[in-house]
Amino acid sequence: MEGESIDIEYRWANGDYDRLPGFASDLLQRKVLVLVAVGGDPSARAAKQATSTVPIVFGMGGDPIQAGLAASFNRPGGNATGYTLLTNQMEPKRIGLLHELVPGASLLGALINSSYPPAARQLEDIENATRSIKQNLFVARVVNDQDLERAFASFVQQKVGAVLVAAAPFFDTRQDRIVALAAQYRLPAMYHFRQYAVAGGLISYGPSLTESYKQAGVYAGRILRGAKPADLPVLQPTKFEMVINQKTANALGFAIPNTIQLLADEVIE
Repeated sequence: MEGESIDIEYRWANGDYDRLPGFASDLLQRKVLVLVAVGGDPSARAAKQATSTVPIVFGMGGDPIQAGLAASFNRPGGNATGYTLLTNQMEPKRIGLLHELVPGASLLGALINSSYPPAARQLEDIENATRSIKQNLFVARVVNDQDLERAFASFVQQKVGAVLVAAAPFFDTRQDRIVALAAQYRLPAMYHFRQYAVAGGLISYGPSLTESYKQAGVYAGRILRGAKPADLPVLQPTKFEMVINQKTANALGFAIPNTIQLLADEVIE
């Protein structure tokens, strides 16, 4: 029972990755029994750099082995385990779906948070994916809130036909603003979490964020009962969901192709 048998301390960086190491140190000074670091790769890295002894449950979008957080998926070893959403590695799939969604677009746009550590790998994957389908690409790099407005204005100036919003915690904390800008500039946009489509984004494809956060809680509970992170396998999503917001499509005057409609797990009317 929270407040009786357990206390939970929260820290929220709101997309400002530079604050995370200080948050991790502060929580460790409070003698936490488990450090849960969710919300993306920077949180997981900050936690791991802060302690090699306190158990860590991480939630990230990339590869925990490449990030040095786990020795393997089945036997992570060390003091950290958790889950990966694999969402950083799904950009090529989203590019393919975006191409099907707007087959007549001569130029696709990609919104990249360049201060996000996996951004270079994401951009490489996106460039390779667009090259493989002989699709032209325009990339807008974003670091702060002011960049968002300029990025969408540049998409219009370049005559971009549709936009991929690459996965990044910074974008997740600006979800409503990004969705509003896509609507303002009348740009069909592809997102990585269902929450964007619920907020008015046109379409999303990715794992369930809600289920993953629940799993972080389950692992934290098991560790508090005596389990060791080294023995808990790193989890990966088994289901990916596509969500279409039909109201947004209608507002854009945009017809969703039948091939995409048939793949949808949910259509928001």
